[in-house]
Amino acid sequence: MKRPNTDMAAGRRSLGADAMLMYGSQVSNGLLGLCNVLVVSWVLGPAGRGDVVFLVTISQLTAQFCTCGVDQAISNFTGRNAAARPALASNALVLALALGAFGALVVGLLFALFPGVGGELPTHLRVLALLAIPLPLLYIFLSWMVQAEYRFNVSSLAYVLIALNNVVVNGAFALLGILSVETAFAAWMLGYGISTGLLGGYVATRLAGFGRPSVALAREMLAFGLKAFAGRTFMFANYKMGHWFVGAQAGSRELGLYSVAVTWMETLYYLPQALSAALRPDLVRDEHAGAARRTAIVFRMAAIMTGAAALVMIVAAPVLCVTIFGADFAGAVDDLRILVLGTVGVVTLRLLGSALTAQGRPLRESAGMSVAVVTMLALNVLLVPSLGGVGAALASTIGFTAGGVAITVLFARTLSADARELVPRPADVRVLATALRRAQRGLRHLVYGRA
Repeated sequence: MKRPNTDMAAGRRSLGADAMLMYGSQVSNGLLGLCNVLVVSWVLGPAGRGDVVFLVTISQLTAQFCTCGVDQAISNFTGRNAAARPALASNALVLALALGAFGALVVGLLFALFPGVGGELPTHLRVLALLAIPLPLLYIFLSWMVQAEYRFNVSSLAYVLIALNNVVVNGAFALLGILSVETAFAAWMLGYGISTGLLGGYVATRLAGFGRPSVALAREMLAFGLKAFAGRTFMFANYKMGHWFVGAQAGSRELGLYSVAVTWMETLYYLPQALSAALRPDLVRDEHAGAARRTAIVFRMAAIMTGAAALVMIVAAPVLCVTIFGADFAGAVDDLRILVLGTVGVVTLRLLGSALTAQGRPLRESAGMSVAVVTMLALNVLLVPSLGGVGAALASTIGFTAGGVAITVLFARTLSADARELVPRPADVRVLATALRRAQRGLRHLVYGRA
């Protein structure tokens, strides 16, 4: 099954260069995010930190559920049909506003009917979280459009700007003595507004621009997107839904502890996320055999590096949680160690699931992801009321692992791939060692002017 190779070389340097760019943005965002977490945690304490996390979770998680998979349709359609790009951009704007408003209405009714779902948040903060929903939704749509045209430098800048804005604004508020839950969340909204504006301006001036919206194309976007919807939403839900359960059932303090563990754990996913994003435009344009081969190679490298980092994090958990954040966050150590055990499952879901959707099989990715999310939801209901953050960590790790097994089976069957090709081998370690030595020589040359 041959894929159209519409502008394959446009904007593409190399997979490695784009992956390193994306990884660098992930690391930069993570470091800035960690600084922001430290500022908010030191000033507001575990309970205040928990309230801020709960607000962000409400907006982000609702926005993710409201994507309806349109982001995945944008990625595939942009890569395969250049003529449709102006209408795609305008449809992205219209759909973000419409779907965001619908999501805010649904969650608002949920708060009214079941007040406990909102945890310990006062009414005015719940309203603020609902008003913010369209911002991350539009950011998601535009970011996927920019990446689909290999403009990873622009999407990376927009991504880092969110975290940079947060740490600068919250740091200033802390120095002025006015940092609060409200101002911290307002800073988060400002960051998304700046980055979304950057992406929108780039689409308008440097890419295809915003054309006339197309109802017919919108129907196609939703038809494809709803097939991919469960997969992408379930992946994000596995990251964030634990926050909602802990905040609603165990309280703000327990959520503050759990969120610190999740903050550290998510650093392990920077590499597979970067590789998945950089690889996606090529997979959209490739045939089944080529896509399977590319994905298997990238997966093995990611599994080796992420697995090694996970072992280090398990050992270093007390330093990461207690030494850095303080004795009040000692309860996060066990949460972190349990969460890290699900790393391989996340790498598998991220890379293999993305390959399936890129190859026009979004329902296969959704099926694999559904295994993860159903497992996670059931275990959260059972474990969080009695175990708090530890229960959410167990639910997340078991869910990721179950989903990883399911997506591996689906990937092998759909793309006629040999699952044994996904197993790391000694030769992969040698390849990585060689690549690291080359990177070291390149760094020496850059710093000292010689190899």
